[in-house]
Amino acid sequence: MKKIVIIGGGPAGLTAAYELLKDGDCQVTVLEASNTLGGISRTVRHNGNRMDIGGHRFFSKDERIMKWWSDLMPVQGKPSFDDKVLGHEKAFEKSGSDPEREDNVMLLRDRVSRIYYKKAFFDYPVTMNMNTIKNMGLLTTARAGLSYLYSCVHTLPEDNLESFYINRFGKVLYSMFFEGYTEKLWGRHPREISAEWGAQRVKGLSITAIVKDMLTKLKGTKTNDNAETSLIEQFWYPKYGPGQLWELVGRRITEMGGSILYGREVTELVTDGEKIKAVKCGDEEFYADEVISSMPVKDLVKVMNAPDDIKRIAEGLPYRDFVTVGLLVNKLKLKNKTDKRTLGNIVPDCWIYVQDKGVKLGRIQIFNNWSPYMVADPVGTVWIGLEYFCAEGDEFWSMTEKECVAFAVKELRKMGVIGKNAVLDSHRERVRKAYPAYFDTYAEFDEVRKFLDSYENLWCVGRNGQHRYNNMDHSMMTAIKAAEAIKCGSVSKAAVWNVNTEKEYHEQRSDNRKNDKVISKTPVSVGAGALPVR
Repeated sequence: MKKIVIIGGGPAGLTAAYELLKDGDCQVTVLEASNTLGGISRTVRHNGNRMDIGGHRFFSKDERIMKWWSDLMPVQGKPSFDDKVLGHEKAFEKSGSDPEREDNVMLLRDRVSRIYYKKAFFDYPVTMNMNTIKNMGLLTTARAGLSYLYSCVHTLPEDNLESFYINRFGKVLYSMFFEGYTEKLWGRHPREISAEWGAQRVKGLSITAIVKDMLTKLKGTKTNDNAETSLIEQFWYPKYGPGQLWELVGRRITEMGGSILYGREVTELVTDGEKIKAVKCGDEEFYADEVISSMPVKDLVKVMNAPDDIKRIAEGLPYRDFVTVGLLVNKLKLKNKTDKRTLGNIVPDCWIYVQDKGVKLGRIQIFNNWSPYMVADPVGTVWIGLEYFCAEGDEFWSMTEKECVAFAVKELRKMGVIGKNAVLDSHRERVRKAYPAYFDTYAEFDEVRKFLDSYENLWCVGRNGQHRYNNMDHSMMTAIKAAEAIKCGSVSKAAVWNVNTEKEYHEQRSDNRKNDKVISKTPVSVGAGALPVR
């Protein structure tokens, strides 16, 4: 029986364990450094309310992943609490679960995300409708159009992210919706970041694609199978947040005979020639025939006997850390001027992207709109998450929780989101290495990958395990590919590394897919290429 050690209990690590145990003859041990499962897809509980760390829409263009999720958590078949109160009509699954009676259920949620810029809401993606023209003003709208036309004629060499965006949107829209936010997110100006970042996150996006999508919607027609069309309008979401699903997967793993050990920080990979012999966590040693790692590459190389140059590259790999502040408020000052009905008539957004350069805040989550079951009182209170991007150890990261909450509240009041004495409760979470970045020594990453791949029984999976901005479904698929290779005795890592390298956007699906009533096709939008989307 093969002994398999999996480092990390996030989506990638847990998926690998589940796949290996469900139809394989092996002994699986998951080593998790923290005391919870789910990684950045975990759900935090605080005084009866739940926080999603970063926001996770459950959708994928890969039907295998969609089935993986729905096999574990059946899709909603009857109205949820807010559906009943508000009279929402949805294409419920005929044999689906009743969220009012059952907890193990994927809710079917409407996607609403907008950009908040200079105290005005812009559609996400930005579309050239009357709302946009009103918010921008005729002069700025005209300047944006002329700027885009100029960029079509005078194409810049794409040797950095700034030129990449300007070529696709023109300098005016770039300045409004990309420049400041990108710097806020990454702590670097776009001209300091490789265009490869845009190539991964904005696959196929341009003003032309957005206009084409808008015209398609107006005509009520569909484009051909290869076209990039509409944003997903609905997505799945576990009743109690993404952590609910990964906690369920953890239980299934133990039921199938797997072992999940918490508080196990890896301190050494013991090698024997071209193989990993064991994984050490302090004084504990776990012998392994195969090792699957989702720990950050930077940390993985530190616990290996690596050449100095590989250590140098790994040490220089950049990350962006993340702080989220949960605030329970009595009400929002933002007015719901949409035609979407909500509990308490709050704005309908799941996410609000904050583009204003005058505040540090990057994004606002409204948990009531993700799932009413995330909030103890979804009618009388609003539970929001404020997302900040920073570096571990910097001034913002090092604030006390009281200082951090006060800072966040001050910014919300400055933006006109909440009023005085609105806050009823608060909680802060800090997340290390949330976003692997594509600058500094990343240009030399292939050398690190070659070193890691030289160990035939070491498999690197997930976002941090590959230092690639994978979404949750991509991370899962890297784990599935690794499990498949292990089960068939392959030593090739190509299939694992090839996940999420295609040239279409990660939220796009083709017209020839089935069941598009739930998850439809997508191009990304103006502003999204620099935004953390999961």
